[in-house]
Amino acid sequence: MSADGGTYAPAPLPDPVVSEGEFPIAAVGLDHGHVFGMCEGLLGAGATLSWVYDPDPAKVERFRERFPQARAARSEAEVLDDPAVRLVAGAAVTSERCALGLRVMDAGKDYFTDKAPLTTLEQLAAAREGVRRTGRKYAVYYSERVHVEAAVFAGQLIEQGAIGKVVQVIGMGPHRLNAANRPAWFFEKDKYGGILVDIGSHNVDQVLHYTGSTSARVVNSQIANYANPEHPELDDFGDANLVTDTGATGYFRCDWFTPDGLQSWGDGRTFILGTEGYIEQRKYFNLGTQDGPGHVFLANGEQETHFRVSGKVGYPFFGQLVRDCLERTETAMTQEHAFTAIELAVQAQEAAVDLSPVPRGGAAARVG
Repeated sequence: MSADGGTYAPAPLPDPVVSEGEFPIAAVGLDHGHVFGMCEGLLGAGATLSWVYDPDPAKVERFRERFPQARAARSEAEVLDDPAVRLVAGAAVTSERCALGLRVMDAGKDYFTDKAPLTTLEQLAAAREGVRRTGRKYAVYYSERVHVEAAVFAGQLIEQGAIGKVVQVIGMGPHRLNAANRPAWFFEKDKYGGILVDIGSHNVDQVLHYTGSTSARVVNSQIANYANPEHPELDDFGDANLVTDTGATGYFRCDWFTPDGLQSWGDGRTFILGTEGYIEQRKYFNLGTQDGPGHVFLANGEQETHFRVSGKVGYPFFGQLVRDCLERTETAMTQEHAFTAIELAVQAQEAAVDLSPVPRGGAAARVG
């Protein structure tokens, strides 16, 4: 018999945390569409969008169609030289995100980058040193947790003790390829980093967050190009197993195999097992229905409940980030968490066994 779910409820929807003009921001680097969501989230928290810059005027024009209040800068320097700008949000080519972040932090501003925030361990070392040297933030948009209401509410349930101690997190990260609409850099591994870096960093973030862990180790990982030989540097599949410092395990699978008949770009799901119950997130839709996004299923010793949380939870991360920038706190996400998530993703990518049926780059596929 299902309970009514009255035991647990979302926290109140977040309100803006600053007044107009109190927290000016800018957007620099428009290579990925996530920059729109990043800016929307910050504006919802009360930020003021002052500037936009990208070397491609067409990208700037499209951005200003959605955000006409943003002035088009003549150069990146014009943005970085404006003392009023407190934070720069960017979604540059993945391999270029670290260099942009270093320039932003050296200009005395906080940096908010799309995931993956970098692509190599060398870049990670430079980013860590940049944060230490400047005292600025290198914040990361792990959107599949911080900008998804089902994911936010799952975290609230865990904090309320709904499933006891978390012992395993399983994440599914399917995406639709839309190869014809992707830029050339999307298929160049040194630029996008590999699937376990690109998509997998989302999942590592969730494993760490939901288990309350500060570190983990990669047990094994795999990648493949199963169905896209015309793009030999593309990983269209990847998975990995982690063990965290709390003793919990994490498994995640990423792929570019969303079928055309599916109603969304990907059937993203997360399963969280605790000692006293479990949670499932169906983030973007409920398969076979037209129920929309935001489905959270909870089973524990008290109830079995399907929560529909779309429009009821909001995205507290953005307001927390704004206040963190103003007050130099770490309530939205610690800097170490943001870096550890991408460090593990890069390690998983570097250690991955290549299962591609046709060897890539003229070398035999690794097995074992």
